[in-house]
Amino acid sequence: FLVQLATMACSQKSEATVILRENGKMREKTLTMDTLNPQVKAVEYAVRGPIVTKAGDIERGLQQGQKHPFTEVIKANIGDSHAMGQKPITFLRQVVALCSFPELLNSPSFPEDAKQRARRILQGCGGQSLGSYSASQGVDCIRQDVAVYIEQRDKGVPADWDNIYLTTGASDGIVSILKMLVSGQGRSRSGVMIPIPQYPLYSAAISELEAVQINYYLDEDNCWALDINELHRAYQAAKEHCHPRVICIINPGNPTGQVQSRKCIEDVLHFAYEENLFVMSDEVYQDNVYSPDLQFHSFKKVLYEMGPEYFNTVELASFHSTSKGYSGECGFRGGYMEVLNLDLEVKAQLVKLLSVRLCPPVSGQAAMDVIVNPPLPHEPSYLQFHKEKSAVLGALAEKAQVTEQTLNTVPGIKCNPVQGAMYAFPRIFIPPRAVEEAKSLGMSPDMMYCLRLLEETGICLVPGSGFGQREGTYHFRMTILPTTEKLKVLLEKLRDFHIKFLKEYASLEEPKR
Repeated sequence: FLVQLATMACSQKSEATVILRENGKMREKTLTMDTLNPQVKAVEYAVRGPIVTKAGDIERGLQQGQKHPFTEVIKANIGDSHAMGQKPITFLRQVVALCSFPELLNSPSFPEDAKQRARRILQGCGGQSLGSYSASQGVDCIRQDVAVYIEQRDKGVPADWDNIYLTTGASDGIVSILKMLVSGQGRSRSGVMIPIPQYPLYSAAISELEAVQINYYLDEDNCWALDINELHRAYQAAKEHCHPRVICIINPGNPTGQVQSRKCIEDVLHFAYEENLFVMSDEVYQDNVYSPDLQFHSFKKVLYEMGPEYFNTVELASFHSTSKGYSGECGFRGGYMEVLNLDLEVKAQLVKLLSVRLCPPVSGQAAMDVIVNPPLPHEPSYLQFHKEKSAVLGALAEKAQVTEQTLNTVPGIKCNPVQGAMYAFPRIFIPPRAVEEAKSLGMSPDMMYCLRLLEETGICLVPGSGFGQREGTYHFRMTILPTTEKLKVLLEKLRDFHIKFLKEYASLEEPKR
């Protein structure tokens, strides 16, 4: 399969130019790889790349009776909680069900607090139906609930619901803001500072928009902390060939799982203030903090505490989603962004841009409302909700610890603490002979490693090269979402594979850790 993958690009190009017979005449396709928008060709998205395609092929083969050295494919490549067996939060599904089928409002099977929320959401919908379009920014009462949630989360920092925009997951909001920020030509083209390793949404959007990607490297030796000196280095180097206009931060981190300190966030905001940068803060994992001595600090709260000179001037967009946290409701595609200090005329342009896609899914908006407006202690659903939420986050914290500890027992693997989010991003030692073999196949060494792992064990991971990494280092990203039992099986198989891989390529000496 490794050789097949290396030649796949050539075969795809020939297939794209297949000719059709139409009324006896030969007709070439209008859209071929030669005529395709080059920005689309430049887009890469590792978490759904060739390894995942291969995993799907193997899975279908197993179902059809094909023989492999394993009986199932364990997909640890993407943060899809429910696909990995997580149960829905009952209260969230109750409210969305009531909104979708209002006749259930008369059913005694649903608690009154769920019915109250559903009635309020439906009253905000055209025709009191979830099937109607909402305003482009989202349903007003849900935006108001988001503002209240942010104000409570940030211990009283004011939030204006007019600055809240509901989105199709966080990704929609991130891409919309990037579209607003990209302009210019040549050396005046907008530069976007992104962390390396990064979530591939950012590099994909930058490619599609023909912006300039500015890499700043997180400090792996310091638990993937953000180094302010590295920000200055990346910024100064980029000024030679573009106009840096925006800095993106993912906190807690994806794929690295770190939780940035308050001091680090303050340093970033001061840097953005001094260099006149727009700040994009991806905070979709704000509920996923597992280390007891750490806590999530929102960029907005820290900005407020830095004083009015900062809080009233630094342009900041922060993002949240239904897809992560404790709910894991990826399929609803619900999310929001809060945008601060936007020029009023630009704000009107943002609303115009959002209106082109009409509105986010209204069912996703309803799901987002439950996340920001959960049951209160005096309400009938509170005890069950609290129990379910605590169980999900408690299990993730346990699996984060198991993953880190187990990986660090394997020779040639070093894993930083999984402080938050849903992923581990361990560094792996790949012997020089394996590196040379991968190069001869035209692929990165960690891609070859992950393909071999999939074919021999059924474990589907994503190579670190899909997220970015320092030259000469190799990693993979894995989720901690499988059940505890399945995760332990995965880690045991991974350990056995890695030791076998080292022996195969004659690297029996203890690698540097």
